Amino acid sequence: MIAFPDTSFLCAFYRRQDNSPQAAAYFKAMPEALHVSRLLLYEFRQSVRFQVWLHARDKAKGYPQADCDRALADLQTDLDTGAVVVVTADWPDVHRLAETISKRHTIAGGHRSLDILHVATALHLGTREFLTFDANQRKLAAAEKLKVKP
Repeated sequence: MIAFPDTSFLCAFYRRQDNSPQAAAYFKAMPEALHVSRLLLYEFRQSVRFQVWLHARDKAKGYPQADCDRALADLQTDLDTGAVVVVTADWPDVHRLAETISKRHTIAGGHRSLDILHVATALHLGTREFLTFDANQRKLAAAEKLKVKP
């Protein structure tokens, strides 16, 4: 497995954003399927559903249900066709790695739990590249010696 994404990469790929062209180009050029964990899928799905909740309360925030439905359907299509593959992680090992990463970086860098868990998952899976558009997560992955893309 070459690369592992975070939620910002999935959001850019499945919903139109400034970084979407970069995400699409990277995805298209990948020599293998995009590998994801169940935790990453949960965070992505939760994120797009939360955007609908925000939009229902303030039309200037989030996005409408149709955008959510399209993003989730596109993801499901990619899962069904094998363009995106769910990998199994040994969660006790991922949690051990996450604790180590947290000790090394959180006080100085202000990293969120799920961001640390995604980097720890990438390390656990032996990936070489970490796919993110999140500036703070880029710093964390680089500090852990992952090549940060796109």
